[in-house]
Amino acid sequence: MKQIYKEYFQKSKVFLYPLLGIRKGIRFVPIQTYISWDNMNLNENKFLCLYSIDTQCEQTLKQFEVFKELHITCHSKYEQYHKINNEMHLFVFNFSHLKKDLIKFKEGKYSKFTEGTKIKILNFFGKIGTITDYVESYLYPEHFYETYSEILNIPIEILVEVGELCDKPDLKEENFTKKMIEVELFK
Repeated sequence: MKQIYKEYFQKSKVFLYPLLGIRKGIRFVPIQTYISWDNMNLNENKFLCLYSIDTQCEQTLKQFEVFKELHITCHSKYEQYHKINNEMHLFVFNFSHLKKDLIKFKEGKYSKFTEGTKIKILNFFGKIGTITDYVESYLYPEHFYETYSEILNIPIEILVEVGELCDKPDLKEENFTKKMIEVELFK
């Protein structure tokens, strides 16, 4: 690792999506993920995946239906489906079994996830690649303090005191609103 990732990224997409067990590299990937929807209580332990599907291509629509059957609607944590518009499809999963990890997630304490959760996340990203290095540094910061200290040119003690190497999730960004979709459609 030669530099740190400085841009904001959707934390639920990196830390929670892998917990669905849908393998990386599959054709249909959510365009975004969330942990709440408008006035949905943040304590409901939900995870939402928003998919955008090209409605102009009949083959894509058929493939998406197969994907839904194989990976979504049969998923043990699948709870609800909402058709936002012709292209946008929102799926809600119940993550109450991950309640403790979700609390840590909202606090930005990724290194405090249970070991099982950390392993699932790392297995999703694989063993090689830049994103793997970043994710591993977020889950096991104690192994990366020296590297970050050199990159940031700050004492290791400051990093140890802070503890985490990744910022907290922006809970406004992690909240789905229909207004978000309307803004995207008219860009």
